[in-house]
Amino acid sequence: MDIGPHINKFIEDTPQADFRESSIERYSAILDMVLKGLPLGEMLHALILLIEAQKIGTRASVLLLSDDGKRLLFGAAPNLPEEYNNAINGVEIGADVGSCGAAAYTCERVIVEDIEHHPNWTKYKELPLKAGLKSCWSEPIKDSNQKVLGTFAMYYDTVKSPSELDLYLIQEAARLASLAIERSRGMHIQRLSSTIFNSLPISLVITSEDNVVLSANPVFKSLTSTYYANLKLFDVHRFLSHSKAEEVADLFEHLKRGHAWKGELKGLKTDNDIIDIALNVTVIRDTFTQQNCFAWLITDISARKNAEKIISFQTNYDQLTGLSNRKYLFETLQAMKCKNSIDGKKQEFSLMLMDIDHFKQINDTFGHDNGDLVLKLVAQRLLNTIPENVLIARIAADEFALVIPGKMCTESLISMFNNITDELKKHFIIADQDMMLSMSTGLARYPYDADNVEQILNCATQAMYSAKAHGRNCMQFFNQQIQKDAERNAELHLYLKTALIQNEFQLYYQPIVNPFTAQITKAEVLLRWIHDDQFISPDEFIPIAEESGLIVQIGEWVRMQALTSIVAMQKSDFTIPLSINVSTIEFWNTDLQHRFAAYFDVLQQQFGLDVFPYSLLTLEITESLMMTQQDSINQLLTDLRHRGMQISVDDFGTGYSSLSYLVNFPVDQIKIDKSFIQRISSGSRHKSLIEAIVSMSRALDLSIVAEGVETEAELDFIKQQNIDAVQGYYFHKPMPQEAFFDLLAKQAESIARLK
Repeated sequence: MDIGPHINKFIEDTPQADFRESSIERYSAILDMVLKGLPLGEMLHALILLIEAQKIGTRASVLLLSDDGKRLLFGAAPNLPEEYNNAINGVEIGADVGSCGAAAYTCERVIVEDIEHHPNWTKYKELPLKAGLKSCWSEPIKDSNQKVLGTFAMYYDTVKSPSELDLYLIQEAARLASLAIERSRGMHIQRLSSTIFNSLPISLVITSEDNVVLSANPVFKSLTSTYYANLKLFDVHRFLSHSKAEEVADLFEHLKRGHAWKGELKGLKTDNDIIDIALNVTVIRDTFTQQNCFAWLITDISARKNAEKIISFQTNYDQLTGLSNRKYLFETLQAMKCKNSIDGKKQEFSLMLMDIDHFKQINDTFGHDNGDLVLKLVAQRLLNTIPENVLIARIAADEFALVIPGKMCTESLISMFNNITDELKKHFIIADQDMMLSMSTGLARYPYDADNVEQILNCATQAMYSAKAHGRNCMQFFNQQIQKDAERNAELHLYLKTALIQNEFQLYYQPIVNPFTAQITKAEVLLRWIHDDQFISPDEFIPIAEESGLIVQIGEWVRMQALTSIVAMQKSDFTIPLSINVSTIEFWNTDLQHRFAAYFDVLQQQFGLDVFPYSLLTLEITESLMMTQQDSINQLLTDLRHRGMQISVDDFGTGYSSLSYLVNFPVDQIKIDKSFIQRISSGSRHKSLIEAIVSMSRALDLSIVAEGVETEAELDFIKQQNIDAVQGYYFHKPMPQEAFFDLLAKQAESIARLK
C-alpha cells in the first residue's frame, strides 16, 4: 500500500506541532511492531490505545471484514463494553447498518453525530444507547488496492460532530490499521518495510551495531548526502558532532543497554549546514545474527526551531530597538529574586528607569516615524555607554530600564548616569535638524527600597517622576519623601479629574501697576484650587494637570472666566486688560492649536458678543514654547496678534531663550522674572543683567513688566530703569474677583474726583 503521499500531506497539513510529534510517535510505534512481527490483535489493541490517548473522550474499535466480504468481525476495542462487542461481532454490512456496516458497504467515511435519531441506527440504536454511546464516526480501512479490510470507529458519550483534527486522526488510524492488517495477512515484511521506507517523509535508516547501513530510505539519503556518497557506514558520531557531548553520550548509553532513545540534537547535513533534528532510535534484535540493529528515525525540525526563535524574540524583545522588553525584564528580576530565596541571601542590584524628556513633543512635531528613529538611536547610544553586565530594556514608549547587578556606591551610579547624559548631549540629526536629548531618571535599589519586583519598579518610577518635577535632565534616588510625594500626586490627580465639575477652581487677580502713579493698568489672572476648604498650590497641581492633559480643559475654563470678568468690568466702566497664562501643552500639536484658536470663536458665540475684546487679553507663554520653533505656533500667535491680542513671555531669563528666538517669535512683551528683581541687593552684576534685559527689550520694541517687586529699594531701581509696569507684593497681593473689582471701583472713583 503506497501511503507516502497521504502521510506526507497529513503531516504537512496538520497545524498543531504537538499533533505532528504524536503522529510521528504513532507511526514509529506501529512500524516497530510491524518490524517485530507482533500478532495483529496486539498491534490493533496498541493502535487504539494510542489514538484514545491522543483524543480524550474517544472509545475506539477496529472491525475486520470477513473473507466473504459480508460481515464485520471483532478486531480490537479495549474500552468498549464486552456486551456491545459481542453483540456487533458478525453483523452484516449494508448501506443503513449503523456506522461501521455502512462504511464497509459504501467504502466511504460515515459520520453519525446522533445515534438515537439517525436512520442508519434505527434497528440497532438500543445496543449503543444502553452502553452510553451517542455518536459514532467510522472510517473504512483499505488496502493498497482500495479494497476494504475493515473499519476504524470512534465512539463518544455525547452528541457531537468531528473537527478537522478529528478527521485527520481517524484517517491516520485507518491507515495505520491497514499497515498492520496487510502485514498480518501475509505480506512479506521486507517488502512492507521497503514500501514504508520509500514513502515516509521522515529520514529512516537501519544500522547494525557496527554502524553498517542495512537499509535507508530516500529521504535519509537526501538528508545525509555528504555521508551517503560512500554509504557503507552511517558515521553517527560525525553526524551528531555539533550536538552537546553529554546528550550524545546519553544516547549511546541507552543503546548500549538495549533501550530506545528520543530527543532533539544537532545534525551535520553538510560541512557548512548544521540542522536541528528530532531523533527517535529504536533497538531491534536481529534473530538471524543475534545482534542488535538500530532504526534511526530523523526529522529535520530546523524550520520549527527557527519559528520558536522568532516567537521567543517577539515575546521577549522589543522589535523596534532590539532591546529586552518589559516581560523579559520582569522575568529576569523575578529569577534573581527566586535565586535569592534559594541561596538564602539577597542579591543586590539597582534599577535605573529613564524617560526621554518631551518625547511626545518630538512625535507631534517631527512625526512618529522620526520618533521611532530617535528611540533606536537612543537605544544604540545606551548600549554603547553601559557596561556589558548591565541589562537594558525598553519597557514603554519612551522609557528604558537598566538593571545594574551588585552593590554599587552612589558615586558610581551617578558617574554612570553622567556618562549616559554626556552621550545623549551629542547632537542627533532628525529630519535634517539638530536635536539634543535629555532624560529624566529614577533609581531604586534592591532590597533596600523594596523587596519584590513590582515594588522596586514602582519605586524607580516614582523617583523618575520626581526627576521630572525637579526640572528634568537629572537623576533622583528613591527615598521615603518621594514615596509621600507620589502618594500625594496620585491623590491630587484623582481629585483634579472632578475639580471642574465640583466648581473648585477660582480666579484670583494680581494688579499690574504704574510704579510712578501706583495706578492699576492691568492684572494677571491666577488660577487657584480650593479642595476640602484648603488651598492647593499651583506648583503642585499644574504639573499634574499638564502631565494628564487636563490642563487643556482647565485652560479653556480660565479663558471663559477671564472673559466673564472682562464683560463684568465693561458693564461697571472700569475695564482694564487681563493677562492669562497658557501652558505649552495646549500648543503641542496642530489639533490642540486649532482647538485653542477656535475656542475664542466659541466664547464669542456663548457671550453673544458682536466683537470679541482681543485687545483686553494678553497671553503669557513660557520660553519653552519659543524653543519649539513650530511654524504652526508662530502662525497661530501671529493671527491672534493681528486680532488685537498681545503675547507676553513670562518669567523671562529663567529658561533657554536667546535673542534669535525673541527676534523671530511673535512677542509684544517680556516679564522679568522675580528671581532677578529680588537679587538687586546682591551686587552690581545683578543690576547690570536687568539693565541689559531692559535695553535689549527696548531695542526690539517690547514692553516690560517687572515681577516680584516687594521692597522700596527694588521699586526705586525699577523706576530708575523707566519700567512703567510693576507686579508684586509691594503694591498688591493676588486677590479674589470681588476684592479686585472693589479695588478697581475705588480707583475709578478716585480718578473721577481728580477730574
